[in-house]
Amino acid sequence: MEVISTVVGYPYIGEQRQWKKIVESFWKGDLSEVQFHQQMKELRLHNLKRQQELGIDYITVGDFTLYDRMLDLAFMFGIIPERYQSLNNETALTRYYAMARGAKNVVACEMTKWFNTNYHYIVPEFDGKQLKLKENILLEYFLEAKNELNIIAKPTLIGPYTFMDLSKGYDDQTKAIFILQLLPLYAEVIQQLVDAGAEWIQLEEPSLTKSLPDDEVRLVEQIYSKLAESVPSAKIMLQTYFEALTSYERLSNLPVAGIGLDFVHGKKENKEAIRKHGFPNNKVLAIGCINGRDIWSSNLAEVVSEIESVVYLSKAQSVWIESSCSLQHVPITTRNEQKLEPVLLNALSFADEKISEIVHVTHYIKHGKWIKEKAVSESMEIIEALATHPIRNNKRVQEIMQSITANDFSRALPYDQRRLIQQQVLGLPLFPTTTIGSFPQSSEVKKTRAAWRKKQISDTEYEAFIEKETARWIKLQEEIGLDIFVHGEFERTDMVEFFGEKLTGFAFTQNAWVVSYGSRCVKPPIIYGDVEWTSPMTLKEVLFAQKLTDAHVKGMLTGPVTILNWSFVRNDVPREVVANQIAIALRQEILELERSGIAIIQVDEPALREGLPLRKENWSDYLTWAVNAFKLATSSVKNETQIHTHMCYVEFNDFIEPIESLDADVISLETSRSHGELIYSLQQHPYELGIGLGVYDIHSPRVPDVSEMMEILNASLQVIPKERFWINPDCGLKTRQEPETVAALTNMVKAAKLLRHEVLSNNVN
Repeated sequence: MEVISTVVGYPYIGEQRQWKKIVESFWKGDLSEVQFHQQMKELRLHNLKRQQELGIDYITVGDFTLYDRMLDLAFMFGIIPERYQSLNNETALTRYYAMARGAKNVVACEMTKWFNTNYHYIVPEFDGKQLKLKENILLEYFLEAKNELNIIAKPTLIGPYTFMDLSKGYDDQTKAIFILQLLPLYAEVIQQLVDAGAEWIQLEEPSLTKSLPDDEVRLVEQIYSKLAESVPSAKIMLQTYFEALTSYERLSNLPVAGIGLDFVHGKKENKEAIRKHGFPNNKVLAIGCINGRDIWSSNLAEVVSEIESVVYLSKAQSVWIESSCSLQHVPITTRNEQKLEPVLLNALSFADEKISEIVHVTHYIKHGKWIKEKAVSESMEIIEALATHPIRNNKRVQEIMQSITANDFSRALPYDQRRLIQQQVLGLPLFPTTTIGSFPQSSEVKKTRAAWRKKQISDTEYEAFIEKETARWIKLQEEIGLDIFVHGEFERTDMVEFFGEKLTGFAFTQNAWVVSYGSRCVKPPIIYGDVEWTSPMTLKEVLFAQKLTDAHVKGMLTGPVTILNWSFVRNDVPREVVANQIAIALRQEILELERSGIAIIQVDEPALREGLPLRKENWSDYLTWAVNAFKLATSSVKNETQIHTHMCYVEFNDFIEPIESLDADVISLETSRSHGELIYSLQQHPYELGIGLGVYDIHSPRVPDVSEMMEILNASLQVIPKERFWINPDCGLKTRQEPETVAALTNMVKAAKLLRHEVLSNNVN
């Protein structure tokens, strides 16, 4: 039996986020295009060399991007919306980044979550124009590896069905046109790679793990039959991940040379499908057995046992041992972490360590022995040491968890009655204006925080700086004319990390970066023990801000499910248990805020949807405990205390019931890049609680004028009753610059006042 080690993809950002620095230097004008491309090439080659050193058999190219891989394909195929034609005199790279980030007079393309991960991709917009292959960057990357490092790599690209599935701009009538235009371009890309010497081409089709009706399964069959006819000499590895392959009996027989299956997140269903239907004897089976989405060391004995079980069931004659998905969802290496306690550090496995695990188990499957004699016993010792750690055996937390009752999950009065009480107590105007929470973190804020962390300035000096910045922004909010203020969150680096640092059970890394969107990189906390609240986390800063103004200042918290989904979570207990531990901790914080006179408390859940299984029929269990965790955190407050929440990139029409069941008094939604779609959804499924639709895109530096915002507000007013209508930006403003933030908020307040005047005047008339 032939056995080969490989990975679906490797992180592109570099151990020290070199990628981010190159991109942002170019955006600032500090790098020319020539310098930019040269530095990107150096980073790509560095990544390939590192994988060579780790001993992986089959190295992948095409997992690198200048912003986003879906955007790469859209740009390659000429899927460039009409509004960017005004930039035709600019360079291709400038137009590429305009699609990602927007330009002075051009809005960016929509951005949304990549399946159920925290990565965001750019949504291609098909407008019916004839597509054409403008540049084969996959070929460039393949030849680069071949010529510079003598590597015959495996090119990878998002497969045609997934690319079509995640794009927008077509309907049932134009869908066929879109596919018929796409397929020749895919064939052209693949043929050029084959002609250049590529032995395998990997087509990533995660959409094939979603629930697909029969007509979609037929479409997939037609797509791959056409590709096989167009490029008969190509060896295609159809790579699926995140869950099990749907319609296995049919799709496992597509005319491709190999199929990659996820035996981590789709293990049970994929194994059952193989047991029932077998595996085609003419195909290579890629066994995704090392978790590409968590950071825990594998139990090597269990992994080998799983591989042997799959090989026995499938009777495959050729297998690839690989990660369950791309390793871009985990940090690069643990070798740069010096501050974690040894018991935890030893139990961690990032991308490089996962490749080593793949190499080790591949060697065992090939030769029946381990590269390192004590590999299995050491693996078991590492896991056992963490399991018996006191941090995982906190009796106080366990006692609190056992005391939870049904009453802890509901407010005292229903929303309609609470709203009237809150309106009387809070005295808010029609169409209240507010922001989502954070204000720009200037270079001065970042430098001061860094100096404080390095102990170059004292706690007193740092706190004085934070208070000064908070006071300055309270004054700015008064000048802008906002109705509900925030303190600005200048003391916070990250909306999850900040809370994790103040709760037990969390650990933090120095360099464990992953990409969230664009050049935005985050270091997810590691939840490795029982979570416990020990003292107020946000009270000091909010009370300081509240003393400076007569306006209400919102308390700002991150919700339990978002903290869970944006962290690397312990794998020894169900995620529901961890979510409830976090919820109990936040509940204690919320009660502290309320007792101190904070009347509006926002508990953000931007990642609620992201934890959903890909198949809708499997949503119920997750939604039950996820919604309950939010309610466990928020339901103990008085009726007059107003609970807000915020969500990003919600496909509203299939998610309205879970959102409503949160029972938050007000929700703000990130919608500016897809506002029309949400308006349509609200027409079909009215929302019965308070709601604010984002009126401008905070991911873009452009400042929309008042008339542009008024169009959005007037459209929103058609589907939201004025008594429940809030006005806010799309999301937090941390990543924006101060001048554009002030200008955009000023326009937003002007638009709100204009709308208020129009509505009140109409009522009088």
